[in-house]
Amino acid sequence: MAKQDICAEVTALLEPYLNENALELYKVEYKKEGPDWVLRVYPDKPANAGSEYVSIEECEALNRHLSEKLDETDLIDRSYNLEVSSPGLDRELIKESDYIRFAGRQVEVKTYEQIDGKKNFEGVLLGKDDGIVTIKSESGEQEIPFEKISKINLAVVF
Repeated sequence: MAKQDICAEVTALLEPYLNENALELYKVEYKKEGPDWVLRVYPDKPANAGSEYVSIEECEALNRHLSEKLDETDLIDRSYNLEVSSPGLDRELIKESDYIRFAGRQVEVKTYEQIDGKKNFEGVLLGKDDGIVTIKSESGEQEIPFEKISKINLAVVF
């Protein structure tokens, strides 16, 4: 089965569990790393949840549930490692809703090519509109075309 199909099947397997436990799916990855295959599942809290972060206990429970479901369905026909983890403090913004949810937060942006002589930007996320991500830094507002962004993450601020 193709990697995308496995990710789609895992997503379908998880949907009832996530709904019952007030979680949503951030991302599913199935890939080869060195000689091993890894299935990584990242649960997330919905934007309107009381807490922004998934607990270790929630990850453990999801891991047990998914492990049982994968054993029942025999979905993956080779050996693999199952990892369940929260998206983390420095989570990548990947969904459209992330740009609304995390507006006002500090972000780090990396671009494929230079914009005004730079490829790395930091600032407060103001939002995303019509394919333009806007951040506010010490030097003012910066508009970055979304198609030029290679990665945008929440910044870890202490």
